[in-house]
Amino acid sequence: MSRSLRHGALAATAIAFSIVSLSACAAGNNAETLKVRPDNAATSVGTVKVQNVNVITQAESEAEGPAVVSATLFNDGTEAEILESITLPGTDVQVKLQAAKGSGPVEIPAGGQVVLGGKGNASAVIEEGREAAQDGNVQQVVFKLSRTGDVGLGATVVPAKGDYKDFGPSSLPEAPEPSETPDPSGSETPGTDESPAAGTEQQEGTEGSPETGATG
Repeated sequence: MSRSLRHGALAATAIAFSIVSLSACAAGNNAETLKVRPDNAATSVGTVKVQNVNVITQAESEAEGPAVVSATLFNDGTEAEILESITLPGTDVQVKLQAAKGSGPVEIPAGGQVVLGGKGNASAVIEEGREAAQDGNVQQVVFKLSRTGDVGLGATVVPAKGDYKDFGPSSLPEAPEPSETPDPSGSETPGTDESPAAGTEQQEGTEGSPETGATG
């Protein structure tokens, strides 16, 4: 083999090795740093980032009850943001927001974050859960913030199972069935007619039997 051919082969090998190394490095960085899961939507507008967005329905497909929107909202700005509302375009359902402490607005502090869904966190409940979305679909979700405005993205609709179990809705309580056994306290107890005390009949006493006159 000539010297020029040998140099060309070595150069091609070096280039191929570099491409493989760069590809492996890029994959490693994406997996470790970004940790993006295909079923957890994320986006950012200005200083606000919205991550891990899902619409979570009842665990069983036949179960009726509310659904929830789960998400994590970050505020990298210097002023607090208020989450004023969440809407699901294309539906007529309402999303009820509630702060973690149960009163006041859902606030994202400056330099902080707020989590929607899960025990002890703020909540976003969709009462008409089955009317809002179907499992497996992608539902558009719009977060309206006091300073940033609307932040929208497509969220996957998933049942409250596996990783989503602790962030999903609870079933609505069932109405108690009426009892067929009558309440003993409501039944009437027939009254006992008191018989009049047997009084001693006053017999008209005869002061004396009529004397029979002696026949003389």
